[in-house]
Amino acid sequence: MSRTAVIAGVGPGLGESIARRFAAEGCRVGLFARSESYLDDLATELDDTAGAGLAVPTDLTDPEEIAAGFAAVREAFGPVDVLVNHASAASWDGLTDISAASFDRALAVGPKAALHCSQEAVTDMLDSDGGTVIFTGATTSVRGREGAVGFSAAKFACRGLAESMARELGPEGVHVAHVVLDGMIRPPDTEVETEADYLDPDAIADSYWHLVEQDESAWTLELDLRPHVEEF
Repeated sequence: MSRTAVIAGVGPGLGESIARRFAAEGCRVGLFARSESYLDDLATELDDTAGAGLAVPTDLTDPEEIAAGFAAVREAFGPVDVLVNHASAASWDGLTDISAASFDRALAVGPKAALHCSQEAVTDMLDSDGGTVIFTGATTSVRGREGAVGFSAAKFACRGLAESMARELGPEGVHVAHVVLDGMIRPPDTEVETEADYLDPDAIADSYWHLVEQDESAWTLELDLRPHVEEF
Protein backbone atom coordinates (compact mmCIF):
# COMPACT_ATOMS: atom_id res chain seq x y z
CA MET A 1 0.00 0.00 0.00
CA SER A 2 1.39 3.39 -1.00
CA ARG A 3 1.80 5.81 1.90
CA THR A 4 1.81 9.58 2.02
CA ALA A 5 4.67 10.97 4.11
CA VAL A 6 5.67 14.45 5.22
CA ILE A 7 9.25 15.25 6.19
CA ALA A 8 9.33 18.52 8.09
CA GLY A 9 12.79 19.99 7.74
CA VAL A 10 14.45 18.58 4.62
CA GLY A 11 17.98 19.44 3.60
CA PRO A 12 21.12 17.83 2.21
CA GLY A 13 22.14 15.00 4.49
CA LEU A 14 19.80 13.00 6.68
CA GLY A 15 16.55 14.69 5.65
CA GLU A 16 17.30 13.97 2.02
CA SER A 17 18.29 10.37 2.81
CA ILE A 18 14.97 9.80 4.59
CA ALA A 19 13.07 11.27 1.64
CA ARG A 20 14.92 9.05 -0.84
CA ARG A 21 14.44 5.92 1.29
CA PHE A 22 10.71 6.50 1.73
CA ALA A 23 10.21 7.26 -1.96
CA ALA A 24 12.12 4.11 -2.91
CA GLU A 25 9.50 2.20 -0.91
CA GLY A 26 6.72 3.81 -2.95
CA CYS A 27 5.85 6.68 -0.60
CA ARG A 28 4.55 9.98 -1.91
CA VAL A 29 6.67 12.46 0.02
CA GLY A 30 5.86 16.04 0.95
CA LEU A 31 9.10 17.97 1.43
CA PHE A 32 8.87 20.88 3.91
CA ALA A 33 11.67 23.45 4.17
CA ARG A 34 12.39 27.05 3.22
CA SER A 35 14.71 26.46 0.25
CA GLU A 36 12.35 26.34 -2.74
CA SER A 37 14.92 25.62 -5.47
CA TYR A 38 16.48 22.77 -3.50
CA LEU A 39 13.08 21.22 -2.79
CA ASP A 40 12.04 21.48 -6.43
CA ASP A 41 15.15 19.61 -7.56
CA LEU A 42 14.73 16.89 -4.95
CA ALA A 43 11.02 16.45 -5.69
CA THR A 44 11.82 16.01 -9.38
CA GLU A 45 14.33 13.29 -8.53
CA LEU A 46 11.82 11.50 -6.31
CA ASP A 47 9.33 11.45 -9.18
CA ASP A 48 11.69 9.07 -10.95
CA THR A 49 11.49 6.52 -8.11
CA ALA A 50 8.76 4.09 -7.07
CA GLY A 51 7.19 6.99 -5.19
CA ALA A 52 6.83 10.72 -5.81
CA GLY A 53 7.88 14.05 -4.35
CA LEU A 54 6.17 17.36 -3.69
CA ALA A 55 8.10 20.52 -2.89
CA VAL A 56 6.32 22.48 -0.18
CA PRO A 57 8.29 25.65 0.67
CA THR A 58 7.35 26.25 4.29
CA ASP A 59 8.45 28.42 7.19
CA LEU A 60 8.05 25.90 9.98
CA THR A 61 7.85 28.67 12.57
CA ASP A 62 4.54 29.79 11.03
CA PRO A 63 1.50 27.63 11.92
CA GLU A 64 -0.49 29.06 9.00
CA GLU A 65 2.21 28.02 6.52
CA ILE A 66 2.32 24.56 8.10
CA ALA A 67 -1.46 24.21 7.69
CA ALA A 68 -1.22 25.36 4.07
CA GLY A 69 1.58 22.89 3.46
CA PHE A 70 -0.43 19.95 4.72
CA ALA A 71 -3.39 21.10 2.63
CA ALA A 72 -1.13 21.03 -0.45
CA VAL A 73 0.05 17.51 0.38
CA ARG A 74 -3.51 16.28 0.87
CA GLU A 75 -4.59 17.81 -2.43
CA ALA A 76 -1.70 16.16 -4.30
CA PHE A 77 -1.38 12.83 -2.50
CA GLY A 78 -4.24 12.36 -0.04
CA PRO A 79 -4.24 12.01 3.78
CA VAL A 80 -0.92 11.82 5.59
CA ASP A 81 0.20 8.41 6.92
CA VAL A 82 3.74 9.22 8.08
CA LEU A 83 5.30 12.34 9.60
CA VAL A 84 8.98 12.88 10.36
CA ASN A 85 9.59 15.86 12.67
CA HIS A 86 13.15 16.54 11.60
CA ALA A 87 13.63 20.30 11.89
CA SER A 88 15.90 21.96 14.43
CA ALA A 89 17.73 25.25 14.86
CA ALA A 90 21.06 24.82 16.59
CA SER A 91 21.96 27.61 18.98
CA TRP A 92 25.48 26.93 20.16
CA ASP A 93 25.49 29.48 22.96
CA GLY A 94 25.72 29.10 26.69
CA LEU A 95 23.44 30.63 29.28
CA THR A 96 25.09 34.03 29.51
CA ASP A 97 25.60 34.44 25.74
CA ILE A 98 22.33 33.30 24.20
CA SER A 99 19.83 35.95 23.15
CA ALA A 100 16.12 35.71 23.78
CA ALA A 101 15.53 35.68 20.01
CA SER A 102 17.93 32.78 19.49
CA PHE A 103 16.35 30.77 22.30
CA ASP A 104 12.86 31.47 20.97
CA ARG A 105 13.88 30.36 17.47
CA ALA A 106 15.24 27.07 18.78
CA LEU A 107 11.87 26.38 20.38
CA ALA A 108 9.90 27.61 17.37
CA VAL A 109 11.73 25.45 14.82
CA GLY A 110 11.90 22.46 17.17
CA PRO A 111 9.05 21.58 19.55
CA LYS A 112 6.56 24.22 18.43
CA ALA A 113 6.86 23.27 14.76
CA ALA A 114 6.68 19.59 15.73
CA LEU A 115 3.49 20.27 17.69
CA HIS A 116 1.77 22.00 14.77
CA CYS A 117 2.94 19.42 12.22
CA SER A 118 1.84 16.57 14.49
CA GLN A 119 -1.60 18.08 15.02
CA GLU A 120 -2.09 18.29 11.25
CA ALA A 121 -0.79 14.81 10.48
CA VAL A 122 -2.42 12.98 13.38
CA THR A 123 -5.82 14.38 12.42
CA ASP A 124 -5.48 12.41 9.17
CA MET A 125 -4.15 9.31 10.92
CA LEU A 126 -7.01 9.14 13.41
CA ASP A 127 -9.49 9.34 10.54
CA SER A 128 -7.89 6.37 8.78
CA ASP A 129 -6.04 3.22 9.82
CA GLY A 130 -3.41 4.91 11.99
CA GLY A 131 0.06 6.01 11.04
CA THR A 132 3.57 6.81 12.23
CA VAL A 133 5.18 9.93 13.70
CA ILE A 134 8.96 9.96 14.07
CA PHE A 135 11.01 12.58 15.93
CA THR A 136 14.67 13.11 15.12
CA GLY A 137 16.51 13.54 18.40
CA ALA A 138 20.13 13.87 19.42
CA THR A 139 22.49 13.06 22.28
CA THR A 140 21.35 16.29 23.90
CA SER A 141 17.76 15.03 23.90
CA VAL A 142 18.71 12.97 26.96
CA ARG A 143 21.83 14.75 28.25
CA GLY A 144 22.11 18.52 28.24
CA ARG A 145 25.06 19.83 26.28
CA GLU A 146 27.35 22.47 27.72
CA GLY A 147 27.25 25.69 25.77
CA ALA A 148 24.04 24.88 23.89
CA VAL A 149 21.15 25.79 26.16
CA GLY A 150 18.74 26.57 23.31
CA PHE A 151 19.43 23.41 21.36
CA SER A 152 19.34 21.26 24.50
CA ALA A 153 16.08 22.77 25.73
CA ALA A 154 14.44 22.30 22.33
CA LYS A 155 15.56 18.69 21.98
CA PHE A 156 14.46 17.84 25.54
CA ALA A 157 11.05 19.36 24.75
CA CYS A 158 10.71 17.32 21.55
CA ARG A 159 11.49 14.13 23.44
CA GLY A 160 8.84 14.93 26.05
CA LEU A 161 6.34 15.74 23.31
CA ALA A 162 7.06 12.43 21.60
CA GLU A 163 6.66 10.40 24.78
CA SER A 164 3.41 12.13 25.71
CA MET A 165 2.03 11.63 22.21
CA ALA A 166 3.03 7.96 22.20
CA ARG A 167 1.03 7.26 25.35
CA GLU A 168 -1.98 9.18 24.08
CA LEU A 169 -2.03 7.93 20.50
CA GLY A 170 -0.73 4.38 20.71
CA PRO A 171 -4.12 2.94 21.68
CA GLU A 172 -5.57 4.82 18.69
CA GLY A 173 -3.25 3.07 16.24
CA VAL A 174 -0.68 5.83 15.82
CA HIS A 175 2.94 4.80 16.38
CA VAL A 176 5.08 7.61 17.81
CA ALA A 177 8.84 7.05 18.03
CA HIS A 178 11.79 9.17 19.11
CA VAL A 179 15.23 8.51 17.59
CA VAL A 180 18.37 9.48 19.53
CA LEU A 181 21.23 10.09 17.11
CA ASP A 182 24.24 9.72 19.39
CA GLY A 183 27.12 10.86 17.25
CA MET A 184 28.03 12.96 14.25
CA ILE A 185 26.23 12.34 10.96
CA ARG A 186 28.49 12.09 7.94
CA PRO A 187 28.20 15.43 6.10
CA PRO A 188 27.05 15.39 2.48
CA ASP A 189 29.55 15.91 -0.36
CA THR A 190 32.44 16.08 2.08
CA GLU A 191 35.35 13.69 2.50
CA VAL A 192 35.94 12.61 6.08
CA GLU A 193 39.15 11.19 7.44
CA THR A 194 37.59 8.21 9.21
CA GLU A 195 34.21 6.95 7.95
CA ALA A 196 33.70 4.81 11.06
CA ASP A 197 33.47 7.91 13.25
CA TYR A 198 30.20 8.97 11.62
CA LEU A 199 26.63 7.80 11.38
CA ASP A 200 25.76 7.00 7.76
CA PRO A 201 22.61 9.00 6.86
CA ASP A 202 21.40 6.26 4.51
CA ALA A 203 21.72 3.69 7.30
CA ILE A 204 19.76 5.97 9.63
CA ALA A 205 17.06 6.27 6.98
CA ASP A 206 16.83 2.47 6.85
CA SER A 207 16.06 2.47 10.58
CA TYR A 208 13.39 5.14 10.11
CA TRP A 209 11.69 2.98 7.49
CA HIS A 210 11.85 0.01 9.88
CA LEU A 211 9.90 2.10 12.42
CA VAL A 212 7.21 2.75 9.80
CA GLU A 213 6.96 -0.97 9.03
CA GLN A 214 6.93 -2.26 12.62
CA ASP A 215 4.09 -4.49 13.72
CA GLU A 216 1.88 -2.85 16.33
CA SER A 217 2.54 -5.72 18.73
CA ALA A 218 6.18 -4.62 19.07
CA TRP A 219 6.47 -0.88 18.53
CA THR A 220 9.63 1.03 19.41
CA LEU A 221 9.20 4.10 21.59
CA GLU A 222 12.83 5.22 21.58
CA LEU A 223 15.62 4.07 19.27
CA ASP A 224 19.29 4.86 19.93
CA LEU A 225 21.62 4.92 16.93
CA ARG A 226 25.37 5.47 17.14
CA PRO A 227 28.51 4.43 15.24
CA HIS A 228 30.20 1.38 16.72
CA VAL A 229 33.20 3.47 17.86
CA GLU A 230 31.12 6.03 19.74
CA GLU A 231 31.65 6.18 23.51
CA PHE A 232 28.45 6.33 25.59
